[in-house]
Amino acid sequence: MAVAVAKDEMDYTIKPEASASNIDTSEWPLLLKNYDKLLVRTGHFTPIPAGCSPLKRDLKSYINSGVINLDKPSNPSSHEVVAWMKRILRAEKTGHSGTLDPKVTGCLIVCIDRATRLVKSQQGAGKEYVCVIRLHDKIPGGEAQFKRALETLTGALFQRPPLISAVKRQLRIRTIHESKLYEFDNDRHLGVFWVSCEAGTYIRTLCVHLGLLLGVGAHMQELRRVRSGAMDENSGMVTLHDVLDAQWMYDNQRDESYLRRVIRPLETLLTTYKRIVVKDSAVNAVCYGAKLMIPGLLRFEAGIDVNEEVVLMTTKGEAIAIGIAQMSTVELSTCDHGVVAKVKRCIMERDLYPRRWGLGPVALEKKKLKSAGKLDKYGRTNEATPAKWKSDYKDYSAPEEASAQPATEPATNDDLVPTEVPSSPQTKMEVDEINDDEKKRKRHEGETAEERAERKRKKKEKKEKKERRKSKSKEESDDSD
Repeated sequence: MAVAVAKDEMDYTIKPEASASNIDTSEWPLLLKNYDKLLVRTGHFTPIPAGCSPLKRDLKSYINSGVINLDKPSNPSSHEVVAWMKRILRAEKTGHSGTLDPKVTGCLIVCIDRATRLVKSQQGAGKEYVCVIRLHDKIPGGEAQFKRALETLTGALFQRPPLISAVKRQLRIRTIHESKLYEFDNDRHLGVFWVSCEAGTYIRTLCVHLGLLLGVGAHMQELRRVRSGAMDENSGMVTLHDVLDAQWMYDNQRDESYLRRVIRPLETLLTTYKRIVVKDSAVNAVCYGAKLMIPGLLRFEAGIDVNEEVVLMTTKGEAIAIGIAQMSTVELSTCDHGVVAKVKRCIMERDLYPRRWGLGPVALEKKKLKSAGKLDKYGRTNEATPAKWKSDYKDYSAPEEASAQPATEPATNDDLVPTEVPSSPQTKMEVDEINDDEKKRKRHEGETAEERAERKRKKKEKKEKKERRKSKSKEESDDSD
């Protein structure tokens, strides 16, 4: 009875809360991770039923927009490995994130079809290696001396590619960010160390320099790349056999789960970039190369600087393009007009989202003015254009002027110097001839009579020598006939 009374007294209505409940987005995939932490410009937009989450793409699109974190085996070259991958997956195009020597193993990011557009960004990204070095003799200071030498070789270093390298052997500067000694055996003359470095660093050359610094000589025994750009050994690394087996499973069993396991969406490589979320209605315009404007902005990351590389993404987590930010975070949150970012490299296919440009109030007004003859067919102003349109409208697609022309000051009486009017008009050819004569005069200006005679004598000798050579070659050709 008491329980029934208590139930009757309880209030089951849902009361409004003071603050909205937060959605935990820390487990969301790829570019949508921590989506709730992005700064909100506006929440007002109309979703378009086009595109899909990167992990939900159909298999053909998934493979064509995929990357593989491959564990390169020893002996074949990077080019051979990528060619094998292309043949196994029957892809049109493949590329990789940076060449590894044939004997070197480890992380090689293979990009397929659409993802090859990201190859350049990954080739220039930082790399990490684990190296086995062999010294040519014992060192008196042991492990402590080796550690000191390793610490000395950090920062900007001069390097020349090794003799076995296929590139031009030119002196270059490469940066070693950090290095750690894992193991050292002075009796066996072996050491194992980890190094984080700039792209294009030669670890073989670093080992030779370590040997010179220690005074005993050294060479690289073994090398493995443990990180390349955004991917490392723990980021779902697969072998060539895994890829071959996954393709076999799909061909024979129609099981695509293995292929989806070995291939990752290209958005995996862009998780380190700062994000800008674009409205669905602006996506296709960006795919056609348009600059992203403030009205097309939904959310953005904190800490964006001007001219910083950012990734433009959809609300479904698809990468549209890599862009160059034209506004900082503060400007993005306060400005009501202007260019947010310009496209550096477009990634998404055109027309995946429908066209939505030319439907805004400004575009409609522009169409009316064109049809009325107040703008020309290219949208440029003419004598019939209203003054309000000329003052208010800014064409963001027009090339920016390099520098504004300085305002001319009114000339005073002292500045008004009468200019001489030429008595007869000269053609361009005549002016050029006069300029050439002036140059010749300036070249030999101030020379003495002896210097002039010496110059003429040398000129004459040169001419005679040329004539003799010419006649000699003519005689030889006659003899051969």
